[in-house]
Amino acid sequence: QVHLVESGGGLVQPGGSLRLSCAASGSIFSTNAMGWYRQAPGKQRELVAGITSIGSTNYADSVKGRFTISRDSAKNTVSLQMDSLKPEDTAVYYCTLRGRPTITQPIRDYWGQGTQVTVSS
Repeated sequence: QVHLVESGGGLVQPGGSLRLSCAASGSIFSTNAMGWYRQAPGKQRELVAGITSIGSTNYADSVKGRFTISRDSAKNTVSLQMDSLKPEDTAVYYCTLRGRPTITQPIRDYWGQGTQVTVSS
């Protein structure tokens, strides 16, 4: 079983920065990608940023140029550097991992429990 634990959320003023980190523990045969989603109150969960096993990245248009995703494949960790934060970035941020638990099992998604990010003055 894979467990994802996020850290680094909190309260920050507009224009400030936060760094989210996520560590995956447990046994997994292969990891295809890791990423971050977020969900604001009353809104659907949305992709913020993703990174594949070969380092390809993608970002939501709303965060391009402000957020940077990075990954340590050896440690199975993923981080999200968030700069120039705006009040509309306020949400619960979820770490996700897509991978194959064992060589015989299908690829599936794993989710962390989420960490709150609040951008407010």
